[in-house]
Amino acid sequence: MYVPFESLPEESRIWIYQSNRKFSDEEITEIESDLQEFLQNWAAHGTSLESSYQLKYNRFIIIAVNQEVQSATGCSIDASVEFIQSLEKRYNVDLLDKMNVTFKLGEHIAHKPLIDFKKMVKDKAVTESTIVFNNLINTIQEFNESWEVPAADSWHSRFF
Repeated sequence: MYVPFESLPEESRIWIYQSNRKFSDEEITEIESDLQEFLQNWAAHGTSLESSYQLKYNRFIIIAVNQEVQSATGCSIDASVEFIQSLEKRYNVDLLDKMNVTFKLGEHIAHKPLIDFKKMVKDKAVTESTIVFNNLINTIQEFNESWEVPAADSWHSRFF
């Protein structure tokens, strides 16, 4: 069951998928429609999941589930991954590779393989104060507090 993102409690579970490229406005409109349809019918063991999404910077897909109502289970999580894989194929993007880093360079959002990010650290092209997207967070509360943070305050800090 699709609900507005703002109506979900802060303890809701989230999954963040980052695209290796920016989506066009037309693609965002299509993705929003597909997400609403998927979430409207998303269920775990026959029970509808109270869920929502956000699209940020035309690059990130954030899916959230209120686990106080019904927890996402293995099969329902698999269904969401299959949905994301269908978006990857449809738009020829990479959304599931966790070995990439997305960060801000001024107002620009950069997306680099981890090895390139490490080289940028070595070359001082990024610093501990560079804003990174910590996609390892698990709840809406963490999303609100710790998603866009200086690299020094996230798992990226190990590279400095």
